[in-house]
Amino acid sequence: MIGSGALIVGLNAVIVAVDEDAPQLLVVPSGEGAPALPFGPFDPKTHRTFEIGLREWVSEQAQFQLGYVEQLYTFGDMGRESPLAELTGTGGARVISIGYLALTPDTSNPPEGGGVWRDWYRFFPWEDWRGGEPAVIAAVIAPALRRWADEAGSPGKREARRDRLRIAFGLDGMTWNEERVLDRYELLYEVGLVTEARRDRGDREAVPAGMGEAMASDHRRILATAISRLRAKVKYRPVVFEIMPERFTLSHLQRVTEAIVGYPLHKQNFRRALDRSGFVEGTGRMEAATGGRPAELFRFRREALREGPASGLATPRLNQG
Repeated sequence: MIGSGALIVGLNAVIVAVDEDAPQLLVVPSGEGAPALPFGPFDPKTHRTFEIGLREWVSEQAQFQLGYVEQLYTFGDMGRESPLAELTGTGGARVISIGYLALTPDTSNPPEGGGVWRDWYRFFPWEDWRGGEPAVIAAVIAPALRRWADEAGSPGKREARRDRLRIAFGLDGMTWNEERVLDRYELLYEVGLVTEARRDRGDREAVPAGMGEAMASDHRRILATAISRLRAKVKYRPVVFEIMPERFTLSHLQRVTEAIVGYPLHKQNFRRALDRSGFVEGTGRMEAATGGRPAELFRFRREALREGPASGLATPRLNQG
């Protein structure tokens, strides 16, 4: 048993792919019974770098080989590892986790006993606006947040809470900002609308229906951080191509981008911006679309990264009004 006061550096991987139009997350079982991100402690004796340690843990737990990886964030809040700590043998030690974001075009199922792919919107159903505002916001989230704001002890605190919920969820005429995934999750946690909050407080009462599937430890918070990062980054770096296959149609590229940002794109404006970017070029090969005209296959011009400062993809929102 590791003694109290000890410090452990852990490694977490948020592994993302997109299967057709569903953003996929690779998860593994946990002792809590809830899905978890691949996780393991950094061993300075055997792991020359953090990333090497991460790749070894993912290979062992998820039976998956990582490709593109970038460091995400360091998570070190007191108590964040509970109750997972008891299940992983870390006991009373303080666990600092270094989170990584990994992108892959490979959505094939790992061998039996490895990880499984799950649509990330099953954990964050309020984040998927591709079909309009998710029903759970008006039915559950907004009323609960307004009650929470009204319960504040002073007019100043009530207004401060109202500002938070307006900014986070785009209420009262404010604009929905798709990058505020972590802000929204942390607000829902504070108010007690997600299972992890009630679990950590020892409250056995179930949360309202539609609030997404819980994850082990603070892994849903880590996932929220990764989604926020990825939604922002697709706009200033061409990372979306790390998820695309070698050959793809422009419609497929648009669907993948929509799956990540969580809202429908304006097709013509998206195509025009893509043409100006120089990121893609036609291959002259066609893919026969079922029930429609054949579509040309394109490839990512990776050499565009050497031709000057690279931006990301424009994500012009389709007006759903």
